[in-house]
Amino acid sequence: MWNDTGMADSVGKPEAQASGSAQQLSHVVGHRIRSLRIERGWSLSGLALKAELGKATLSEIEAGRRNPTLETLYALAAQLQVPLADLLVEPGQPARPTRQVSGTAVTASLVEVFDDASATDAAVTDSSVTKGGVTTEVYRLVIRRGRRQVSPGHGPGVVEHLIVTAGTARVGPVDAVIEIETGQHGHWDSSGQHEYSAVGDLDVQAVLIIRHPRDARP
Repeated sequence: MWNDTGMADSVGKPEAQASGSAQQLSHVVGHRIRSLRIERGWSLSGLALKAELGKATLSEIEAGRRNPTLETLYALAAQLQVPLADLLVEPGQPARPTRQVSGTAVTASLVEVFDDASATDAAVTDSSVTKGGVTTEVYRLVIRRGRRQVSPGHGPGVVEHLIVTAGTARVGPVDAVIEIETGQHGHWDSSGQHEYSAVGDLDVQAVLIIRHPRDARP
């Protein structure tokens, strides 16, 4: 059941359990953001300014009292220079399908995270940014029809791959969008602003793979 604040749990669970899971996730997210901010020696107001958020808003997120949207989480992850999954899962804990977040047009459900110290991404033209390996995030993605979502850049060398299983997606850098139909795959450089929308009258069902060069992370 989706809640109205951007986070969700699996469809079909009792409302109280879904609400509890969303609340638990909000506390994990808040704790991770605060820990990463402190590791970097940044003040609350400093991170809020970088991510273009209000200081009071960030304070509530860190305290687990506010469920941030997907756009807000992407903005924070970009400034902290970490994959989105680093905000959804505590270090050493497995990814869970209930780690779901929603934005204007997109609902993403974290499936798995892989770290490979020897991997590179063939879609990255600058091999220097992947010399330290790659972190790969895998999400189940729904892009809701009739809406458009713009995400901030994720940092140097970050590449997104999308496999569409239903519908037609319009995705990619805002000045160079591509359309991906059912059964097709596409990828794009997501170091700058990029967008997601569904073409036509159907929601898009897809698998999103985000590849983060380790050298782009502190």
